Amino acid sequence: MRTVVVGASSGLGRCIGIGLARRGAHVAMLARRRERLDNAACEAGPGTLAVECDVTDENSCRAAIEEAARGLGGIDALVYTPAIGPLARLVDVDADTWRRVFDTNVTGAACITAAAIPHLEATAGTAAFLSSVSASLTPPWPGLGAYIVSKAALDKLVEAWRTEHPDIGFTRLVVGDCGGGEGDSRTEFAEGWDHDLAAELVPGWLARGYLTGSLIAVDELVSVVDAVLRGGASLSMPSVTVAPRPDVNEHS
Repeated sequence: MRTVVVGASSGLGRCIGIGLARRGAHVAMLARRRERLDNAACEAGPGTLAVECDVTDENSCRAAIEEAARGLGGIDALVYTPAIGPLARLVDVDADTWRRVFDTNVTGAACITAAAIPHLEATAGTAAFLSSVSASLTPPWPGLGAYIVSKAALDKLVEAWRTEHPDIGFTRLVVGDCGGGEGDSRTEFAEGWDHDLAAELVPGWLARGYLTGSLIAVDELVSVVDAVLRGGASLSMPSVTVAPRPDVNEHS
């Protein structure tokens, strides 16, 4: 399975890229940060490609996909993982922040997918996009409005791709609380958050039950991604949810 994983230098993208390679996939790992990307590809094992890509640059997206397709000999699967989620009340989110969030979370996904479409059509391949429980399964989380709105837009983007290209298996992967791995594989989602604002908002998320008190084991997430991709376009899985069970000790 010739697989392109975007956002593979850190966090869940890195975990997924390495995990799929160790499960036998031939992987091209795409990201901006070259040193981290090279380290991730080395950890994934021989034959793994490291391809620089800035998802906010359309030309970079197209060049990276073409390089990956040449190196892999084609593309059977695409996984899009990049996302940023600034912590701020909507009244405080300026236009530059909205653009930055959508450039990474939505427009980047559109540009990467557009570049990959000819390769995925040639193989009746699959494309999976990481979404969030906050965009579809829970009410909006105060302080994460920009992120949630962008993920809701990503969900519709996946549906639109599926409508226009029914021979490709497009899947939305709705992911709950998952901390990723260790080191560079640790999620960086909350880095840069205002600690005072987080201290004010997080207790409300807990009180509303948005946070379960448990984390998904990253290996379980990788196993689900692997199963979705190997299902191919013939196995229709428009949406798959991977979420932790509530902490069994919470009510004991």
